[in-house]
Amino acid sequence: MDHNKKIDDLIDYVNKEGGSDLHLAEGRHPIIRVSGNLTTLSKENILTKDDMLDFLSELLTPENKEKFLKTKEIDFSYSNKEVRLRGNCSFHGGMIGIALRLIPKQIKTLEELNLPPILKNFTQLKQGFFLAVGPVGQGKSTTLASMIEMINEERAEHIITIEDPIEYIYEPKKSIIDQREVMVDTDNFSTALKSMFRQDIDVALVGEMRGSETISTAVTAAETGHLIFSTLHTNTASQTIDRIIDSFPPEQQGQIRVQLAGSLSGIFSQRLVPRISGGLIPAFELLINNNAVSNLIREGRTYEIDSVIETSSQLGMISLNKSLSDLVREGEITIEDARKYSYNVDALEKMV
Repeated sequence: MDHNKKIDDLIDYVNKEGGSDLHLAEGRHPIIRVSGNLTTLSKENILTKDDMLDFLSELLTPENKEKFLKTKEIDFSYSNKEVRLRGNCSFHGGMIGIALRLIPKQIKTLEELNLPPILKNFTQLKQGFFLAVGPVGQGKSTTLASMIEMINEERAEHIITIEDPIEYIYEPKKSIIDQREVMVDTDNFSTALKSMFRQDIDVALVGEMRGSETISTAVTAAETGHLIFSTLHTNTASQTIDRIIDSFPPEQQGQIRVQLAGSLSGIFSQRLVPRISGGLIPAFELLINNNAVSNLIREGRTYEIDSVIETSSQLGMISLNKSLSDLVREGEITIEDARKYSYNVDALEKMV
């Protein structure tokens, strides 16, 4: 088997089918994910250990392959002529597995992604802390890429991205964009963020908030005249705030509450829901930090934030149930799927 050609053929097939992921593992056929559903490519041969080792040689640098075989897991990026991919290699039951996520080379606009126009407001700020949150694979990175590209097209700023690995590739337009990859260009997120203060940066995209040190540095940067974008694997805005605060020891939580109350600009939570016409469409929740929200954060009353979102649509906030019910009424998704993604089904039923 020509493994270079085979991996590119499989990636091209996923791309042609409008798929998002390719799974390769010893002892099974290749599997792809399209519109959220997994499909086994049963016409392809079952992969062997030698196949997987050869795929590793195609996808990883010699240094990364050696590192993976020692550490048993690694994140990486890979490009072919059509698309860029984010990948992970791991062992399970002593066998090699590879998961590849397709990242389109063209960065889509908010309109093309079916995202609310109000997100543009957060790209026009001069400082603040904006988070896109949700489970893995729900489009957080794509949303932030669209927002960064909007800044790139409209303003002359110095933008830095700190990623593990680098996903979307930006072409500098009005802005300067420097992209740094963890373990290639910098040791870790926290170190790269601290260096940012000496690099005349206006805007930073941090791939993920990992640990209290990274969060603390990002919040401080947002307080001191920088616009910071990042992600967290949390479900809702209120849960995100609790997760941030709980990542600090008790004696530091009061301070981070005050800092977050002052620096947070917004939290956008999203889910990709199956679309009746095929594919996926985002449902979302948007928290905008205002005086009322800031006071709730400062006073430790985050449990009240969900109610604030639900009653503040006139201020631009969006509840997940409102987003889901709108999609149902517009004929985009079924009520059954809306129920699956809602955190309060009874309230949802009253809205549709």
